Amino acid sequence: MNKERPYIINDALLWEYDLDTFNYDKSFKIVIERVLQMGNLEEWRNMVNYYTKEQILETIEWSAQLDKRDKEFSIFFLTSGFLHAA
Repeated sequence: MNKERPYIINDALLWEYDLDTFNYDKSFKIVIERVLQMGNLEEWRNMVNYYTKEQILETIEWSAQLDKRDKEFSIFFLTSGFLHAA
């Protein structure tokens, strides 16, 4: 069974991957890290709606691409409730 690809992130941000076979669930750290680095507000909202808070926080801690300031901002923004406001 081929699961439909979710829209979380602009395909251009995952340019080096074959998106026909890319697994958004198994590769959650890659997707979350890209959204945190380069995503727009819509992509941040999609990320929060698709992935669990635990997955996002785990990725923030794991990421070698995000510097300390970016990690702190991501945690603040994630917990501020702004993403859930419409």
